[in-house]
Amino acid sequence: MNRIAVLMGGVSAEREVSLTTGRAVCEALTALGYTVDPIDVGADIPALATRLTPAPDAAFNALHGRFGEDGCIQGLLELMGIPYTHSGIRASALAMNKAAAKAVFQTAGITVPEGEVVCCGHAHNVMPPPYVVKPVSEGSSVGVVVVEEGSNAVPLTTETWPFGDKALVEQYIPGRELTVAVNDGQALGLLEIRPYRGFYDYDTKYTEARAEHLIPAPVDDQVAAQALDIAERAHTALGCRSVTRADFRYDEHGSGLYLLEVNTQPGLTPLSLVPEIAAHVGIDFPHLVRLMTEAARCDC
Repeated sequence: MNRIAVLMGGVSAEREVSLTTGRAVCEALTALGYTVDPIDVGADIPALATRLTPAPDAAFNALHGRFGEDGCIQGLLELMGIPYTHSGIRASALAMNKAAAKAVFQTAGITVPEGEVVCCGHAHNVMPPPYVVKPVSEGSSVGVVVVEEGSNAVPLTTETWPFGDKALVEQYIPGRELTVAVNDGQALGLLEIRPYRGFYDYDTKYTEARAEHLIPAPVDDQVAAQALDIAERAHTALGCRSVTRADFRYDEHGSGLYLLEVNTQPGLTPLSLVPEIAAHVGIDFPHLVRLMTEAARCDC
């Protein structure tokens, strides 16, 4: 492979994060000797198709959120016959839909928080607090709300909830935030995130000095092995390929590990977790980008 199109930006709520990921990938690919064509993806699909003609050797998908990691851009690249990084159409669509992904995990025997998809106006009537309200198909904790005991939560409406007419309501799992990076079906390592306040929300993920990262995560060896195993099983159950990240809550004083979700397009920003885990096991950022690029393919 020589000429690589880097798709970044996009039209989702994670546009700015995607641009940061894309710039880092472009810099790494250029340093590795590839010819790089950065493409800021917008809503104009014919214009994007034109930019991808003649076809590059591969597309590095640095998009996040809707359109970028829900199977849509993957479908376009499949139709154009352009090999692309990360997971294919089905795995991307499943992982992005939290309810569908939870069903897959449960079938695979993986413990997930109890939850239910409801009309957004009924989100506060599903279970007593504490609980979590999430958009069904968003990433990077966009729109996630933790409703605590004694909270005077305002009922959601289609006017105040900009994520469609449905919401996923899940039990709140107390404890610690853990994450596992997986490459090509093999877990690379376990990291713990300790936000300095609140939970690991969008701002905490992408703002410096908002959280402490501990690697390897200071948990019992048995718990660490279990988390790595679950991450690999979840990756396989969804049909993912290349790099993914599995996020957990660990209730060390109660019922143990709960898988929250698998991210098929994990961030590659200076604060992102996958590059940090990879570096811990000797895979520096350019090497990680090369591995992902060389693994690009079409699924069909």
